[in-house]
Formats: sequence, C-alpha cells, structure tokens
Amino acid sequence: MSKHTVGIWMYQNGGGDTIQRKLVEQLRERDIKAITGLDLGHAMAHNGSVVCNGVIMEDLDLFYTYNAGQQSEYQVYLYEMLDRLIPIINNYQAFALTEDKFKTTHLLQRAGIYTPEYCLCHHNNLEQLRASMAKWGGRAVYKPTNGWGGTGIVRLENENSLSMLQPFMNQMAAQHFFIERYINNDHTDYRIDIVDGEFIGCYGRKAPKHDWKTNISSGGSVILREANDEVVALALKAAAVTGLEIAGVDIIYDREREEYVVLEVNGIPAFATPDQEAFGIDFNDKKINKIVELIERKVTVKQLLGTTKTQSHKPAVTGQTEHEK
Repeated sequence: MSKHTVGIWMYQNGGGDTIQRKLVEQLRERDIKAITGLDLGHAMAHNGSVVCNGVIMEDLDLFYTYNAGQQSEYQVYLYEMLDRLIPIINNYQAFALTEDKFKTTHLLQRAGIYTPEYCLCHHNNLEQLRASMAKWGGRAVYKPTNGWGGTGIVRLENENSLSMLQPFMNQMAAQHFFIERYINNDHTDYRIDIVDGEFIGCYGRKAPKHDWKTNISSGGSVILREANDEVVALALKAAAVTGLEIAGVDIIYDREREEYVVLEVNGIPAFATPDQEAFGIDFNDKKINKIVELIERKVTVKQLLGTTKTQSHKPAVTGQTEHEK
C-alpha cells in the first residue's frame, strides 16, 4: 500500500507521454502512487466532491497539472476550487497571475525586475496610449493580457497604428488595452527553466527571417544557448516573485539599454521534445527528478502537518495508475 496518492494531468504530445511515464516510475520508487489522465474537463462536482474518472480529487495528497494546450475555462474553474482543498503544482494563485501579462509585469516591476515599460488603460483612452508610445519613440507591442504562443501580439510602428487596431479591439469587446515598449533586440531569447527555486536548464529561441516573434508556434526555432549568471539570477528572482513552483522565464537582451529584460513568466514550460533532446537540450531528466522531489516534499509536509485544508470524508480514491492499466 502506497503512503501517498497523487493525481496527474499532463500533455501527451511532443514526448509528454514519455515524461509522464518517467514521473510515475520515480514516484512509485518513493512509495507514491500516481493516477494519470485526470483531465478536469471530464470532472463533475456534487455534494462536496469533485469527481474525475472515478477519483475523488479532494482525497488526493496532491494534484500535478501540466497541460497548456488542452486547458479550458471549465478546467481552470475547478482548478481554482481544488487549490483551496489540496496541494496543486503549480499553485493556482501563481498560475493565474502568470496567465495575465499585465499583472505579471506589474508585480515584477514592483519587485525591481526590469521588464518592458508598459501602459494599460481603458479601451476608450487611446490618448494615454499614444502619449506612452511617443515617450518610447513611437514603437510598441500590443499584447492580449492572456493567451500564449504569441497569439494576438502585434507590433505597432507608430502612434497611428493604434487607430487601426481599435476597430479590431472593439469587435473583440476588449475592456482594456495593454501595450509595452518595443525592445531593441536581436530577435532571440533565453528560456530559463526553474523548479522549486533551482535553475534546471536553458535554451534559446530565434525568430524566423523577416519576423520578430521567437515563439515556436509563431514560426520560431530552438537554438542552443548557455545561461550566464546574470540571466539565471534574474529568472530565479522572477519565479520567486510570481510564486510558481515550476516556471519558464523568457528573457531578451535590450541592445539600447544594454541589460537583460524579463518578457514573460510561463507556468507550464514544456519539456524538450525528442527532436530537441537530440539537438542537445538535455535537461529533461534533471527537471523530472526535481519535480518528483518537489512532489515528495509537499506530500510529506502535508502528512506531517495533518489535514491543513478541508478534505472530503468520502471513501478513498479509486482509479488506476499508469502501470495498473
């Protein structure tokens, strides 16, 4: 009988199935049972319990959720509720913060971390945006405050570009505009992976020719890149400020100001795909080991402290582990 039971919902494409198998195996070696495939999109809540695939989620010792591509509003809704009852990695408060680009940037700047200068204002206050752009030399980047993969991000070449953008925003019923100063950079970035306050690894991304977005989903490509002490220290601080247990921090170099800039903090940074591992990005095993250590520590602390969050009094969880199927 395992001492602890954790639930896992992890992406399966791009080598995610192999990562999940390694996680389950290492957890089992530590006497921790893992129930996989707990997609909250299939869950329902009634009479004080959230039930997913026959598993009462509140009876788990921890839930590890790691799937950006298939995440829905309904899943996040249940994610928020469950985080009040059981430990979740990443914790919901930090996850929700980093899903919002404005809130993340605002908090990082308050902590003294260099991020692009920005302006957020009501959708009918374009004059304030124009004033900010004029102060920045006329160039900016419009970003939806939520979303990932570079979707919806537009580079604005001058203040008049805002007038062209406004009809689109009105159609989207957006209540606010968020723009950042355009950073003069070489169209490459650093992705620094952090787990539980420890530097795990680094790689880079490069925008395609005649473009400026480095996101892989926007046509960018992965490049090998060594992290220096400065970018590692910056990433560690950014992850700590957001509260993420697992973070991917995107950093670029501002050629005008000659310093590194934190662009985003990602709460679900993907593991290297098999092709990327073959290319030389080789920190997957280190990341898996550190996540397993993090899970073990959290479930052990939960046991030592007793029930610190309200749990259901239903029968013990049922379900199958990856190796029982």
